[in-house]
Amino acid sequence: MRSRARLRDGAGTLVVGGTRVPLEIAASYRSRTRGLLGRDGARGALLLTPAGSVHTFRMRFTIDVAYLDRDLRVLAVRTMRPGRLGVPRLRSRHVLEAEAGAMRRWGLYEGVRVAVEPSPTR
Repeated sequence: MRSRARLRDGAGTLVVGGTRVPLEIAASYRSRTRGLLGRDGARGALLLTPAGSVHTFRMRFTIDVAYLDRDLRVLAVRTMRPGRLGVPRLRSRHVLEAEAGAMRRWGLYEGVRVAVEPSPTR
């Protein structure tokens, strides 16, 4: 995907190096607000776009959070326990969420550029 293309709610694939991860895209206000709330876990990753910060209030599990710039380059990766407020990142345009430990397994760390492949339109 071109890094500045507009994304829509739906499914897709996150590509980190040679690793392909199932991805849920939350681009509407409603889906971004819902995020991972009310879930007991995450299959793959959730991309919140646009987003510059997140919180884990009412979350049921610890998550990894990656802040991405407009070119889908990772600015920072943090692990957040439930009940926390993330620090806003000024250059962040997207936020990636996954279960704690997943991003390390995928090789996702500061400076890495990822790709997003939206699923074909229904």
